[in-house]
Amino acid sequence: MLDIRKLRMLSELNRLGTVAAVAASMHLTGPGVSMQLAALEREVGLPLTERHGRTLRLTPAGVLLAQHGADLVDRLALAEMEVAALREGSAGTYRVAAFPSIARSVVADTWATLIAQPEIGLRIELLELEPHDSLPALANGDVTLALTHSYSNMAIGDLNGCVVTPIAREQVWLALPSSEGGSPGKEMTLSDYATHDWILPHDRNWACHEMVQRACGLAGFAPRAVAEAVDFGVILSLISAGAGVALVPELTVAHLPDNVTLHPLSVPIYRHDYVVTREATDADPGVRRLRSLFAASASRLVPQTRTKFTQ
Repeated sequence: MLDIRKLRMLSELNRLGTVAAVAASMHLTGPGVSMQLAALEREVGLPLTERHGRTLRLTPAGVLLAQHGADLVDRLALAEMEVAALREGSAGTYRVAAFPSIARSVVADTWATLIAQPEIGLRIELLELEPHDSLPALANGDVTLALTHSYSNMAIGDLNGCVVTPIAREQVWLALPSSEGGSPGKEMTLSDYATHDWILPHDRNWACHEMVQRACGLAGFAPRAVAEAVDFGVILSLISAGAGVALVPELTVAHLPDNVTLHPLSVPIYRHDYVVTREATDADPGVRRLRSLFAASASRLVPQTRTKFTQ
């Protein structure tokens, strides 16, 4: 394999014209440069330089190798700059898993920041996954960061080998038809809705579904489900139509339909949002930079987070 240092000397000779100039440029001695160029000729098996009086010129083979040497030196310099940028957390593409409501809000807001400030140098790719799928994807190395959540009435689950950073605390609201809720923001007692029809998150593997079941169970009743939906937008539209009531986390409310009011609970429930990384990758500067950007977006989008969490 050709020695890139020798190729650089040949490239410098092509550029500067004399061994003395090459030696000065590379902080070497003239004889040392001559010896290295002679060794390169032996390795290649072709003459690379020829004498013209007192000057040394490159042969066609020497010119060709010198051009390759210049290209390699340029690419090496670029690689060194990119590695330095990665070390500083200002370059790289990172694959992120996020559940729908935080993908729509926090991830989208962070993405807009990265586009508006290209000097940050980071790129993200998104895989929309619920927490029960995103954490295995993180463990398998399919993603580098996972935005996940847990509820205040449930345990967070097994996160051994992971670094968990809280970025937001969302209020869980009782969403009611306006005809039943009174003034928006009025505190409600969950047990008062034991006989109402309920609209539940559809997937029973979702933490959201279990959160509703637990909250109602602690209030002394099992919710009577008349509809189940994956999309919280559908749930809110059904409430607007008068189909029933529901519990909805703050970031799931992208648009509040007419005839729907949101109310805090007398026994509050919160959804805690996290950035989760593997311990093995947590020291990566780009991971840390992205985590900070996600936290900053969350603080803008979830007002109570501003005083609850800081980076």
